[in-house]
Amino acid sequence: QVQLEDSGGGSVQAGDSLRLSCVASGRAFTSYAMGWFRQAPGKERELVAGISWSGGRSYYAASVKGRFIISRDNFKNAVYLQMNSLKPEDTADYYCAASVSEKYDYAPAYGYWGQGTQVTVSS
Repeated sequence: QVQLEDSGGGSVQAGDSLRLSCVASGRAFTSYAMGWFRQAPGKERELVAGISWSGGRSYYAASVKGRFIISRDNFKNAVYLQMNSLKPEDTADYYCAASVSEKYDYAPAYGYWGQGTQVTVSS
């Protein structure tokens, strides 16, 4: 089994940056792709970014491409989301997720979730 602990959210002003982090524990699925989802009130859960096991390939939703950067450190079993130039529309609960396969850009492939960390961006 895989346990995910995500953190790093907070309240910031538009244009600021935040870095979300997630640490995975357990042997199963720790070498698979990982990513970040977000969900805002009244909106569907969205795959924001995904990264392959090796870290060599990544996916970004169109709404965050060019502003967010996903990375991972397999020695620490950790994945990060650097969020730059934050906008009010980025306000949401963000969830670290682990894929049950090697697919990193396919939302249904993710099956393990962190507890969520809230990001609030004010104008």
